[in-house]
Amino acid sequence: MLSKIFKAYDVRGIYGQNLTEDAAYKIGRAFVYFLRAKNVVVGTDMRISSPKLSRAFMKGVAEQGADAIFIGQVCTDAVYFASGFLRKPAVMFTASHNPPQYNGIKFCRENAVPINEDTGLQRIKSIIENEDYKKINIKKNGKIIRKGILKNYANHVKKFIDIRKLRKLKIAVDAGNGMAGKIIPLVYRNLPVKIAPLYFKLDGNFPNHPADPIKRENLADLQKKVKEENCDFGIAFDGDADRIFFVDENGAIINSSLVSSLIIKNILAKNPRQKIIHNLVCSRIVPETIRRYSGIPVIERVGHSFIKETMRRTNAIFACEHSAHYYYRDNYRADSGIITSLIVAEIVSNENKPLSKLLDEFRKYFTIEETNVGVKDKNAKLRELEAIYKKQSPKKISKLDGITIEFDDWWFNVRPSNTEPLLRLNLEADSEKLMREKKEELLKLMKK
Repeated sequence: MLSKIFKAYDVRGIYGQNLTEDAAYKIGRAFVYFLRAKNVVVGTDMRISSPKLSRAFMKGVAEQGADAIFIGQVCTDAVYFASGFLRKPAVMFTASHNPPQYNGIKFCRENAVPINEDTGLQRIKSIIENEDYKKINIKKNGKIIRKGILKNYANHVKKFIDIRKLRKLKIAVDAGNGMAGKIIPLVYRNLPVKIAPLYFKLDGNFPNHPADPIKRENLADLQKKVKEENCDFGIAFDGDADRIFFVDENGAIINSSLVSSLIIKNILAKNPRQKIIHNLVCSRIVPETIRRYSGIPVIERVGHSFIKETMRRTNAIFACEHSAHYYYRDNYRADSGIITSLIVAEIVSNENKPLSKLLDEFRKYFTIEETNVGVKDKNAKLRELEAIYKKQSPKKISKLDGITIEFDDWWFNVRPSNTEPLLRLNLEADSEKLMREKKEELLKLMKK
C-alpha cells in the first residue's frame, strides 16, 4: 500500500483505499522519528477527508512524543510560511488539483525546506515498514496545539508590494471552491482592489468545476466573468492555491512564461544583477528577458524540490516553472500564488496599461500546451527520438530532464512522468506554422 501513495515529491492517494487514517497515523509517527522533531506544523485544505486524515496524523505525532501545531484550513504557501515563521517542520494535507476522492501530504523541514523521495520520503516509508518508530521509549505524549497564523501570513505576503501604489483595479478571481476562497478576502481586505468572486465557498466536492486551472475548459467561467464585469484581469487558483493562472482584460488565457517574464522585468528593475531560475521547459523568452534586464539566468529541471534547492545554493531572488509555480527568495524560497497575484496587481497599477499590452513585449514565440503521450517503454522511446533528431544536426542536446533538442528556429523537450507510463512533450517555434508541423511530427513518432 505504501508504495502506491509515496510519490516523488509527496504522499498522494485515494482516501479510504490506499490513503487511510491508519496510514496517516503511521506517517505522523515516522515523520517525527525521522526528523527527531519536537513540534510539527499541520495545515489542511478543504477536502472532505482532510479533517479525519489530519487528526490521525496528529495523533501519531503526539504519540511519538511531539506537539502538533494545528493551523487549520489554509493554502499550501501559508504552511510554508508557518514553517519559516515558526522555524518548525510542517505538513499540508491536500491533493492540489486532483479530483475529490484524492488527498495527500506535502512535507517540509523547518524554514520550508522541501522533503522529496531522495531527501526523506523513502526513509519515512522504510521507517513505517520496519516499525522503527516503535523502537524508542516515549516518556510523554505530545499535545495538539491550535494556532492561528493567517493574520501574520497576510501581513507577510503584502510586504512584497508597495500597497500605496495600488489603484482601484477590478480583478475576477475563480477560487474553484478551493482555499483561495478563504485567503483572497483576507489578503485583499482594505486594499483599493475590488474582487469579483467566483466559487469562493469552500467545498471539497468541487461542484462547479475541477480545481485544475491548467486545463483550459476550467477557465471558461473566469473568462466570461472578466468580460461581463469589465475586469482589469482575472486569476484562477488550484485547490490549495499555490498555483495561479491569469486571463487578460479581454478574457484571453495567458501563458505562464509571459507572466514570468513580466514579473522578472519588475523584479530586476528593483534588484538588478540577481540570479533567476527557470525550469527547462519554460519558453525561451524567460531566459532572454532575464538577460535583457541584467539578470543571470539559471536553468533547472522540473520539480519544486530541485528549484528550491538551487535557489538555496545560488541565492536566486525568484524562480518560475511552466506549470504556474512562482517562487520567491524572501518567501522562504517557496512558491506562492497569492504573492504573485499581488505583484501583478502592482505592475498593472504602476504601468497604467492593460495587462494584454504589458505582455506584448514578450510575445515572440509560439508554444504548445504540455502534451502527455502514453508509451510502453519511456527510456526506449527517448533513445529513439534522440537518434532521429541527432541526424538533423541540432544546435544543442541536453539530458538534464528527459531530452531537450534545440534547432535554430524551434526546440522541444520530452521528459518522463515520475508516476505514470507517460512522456510529456513541450515544444516551441518561431512561427505558428512550424510549431504545428513539429508538434504533429513528434506526436506521430511518440505514438508509434
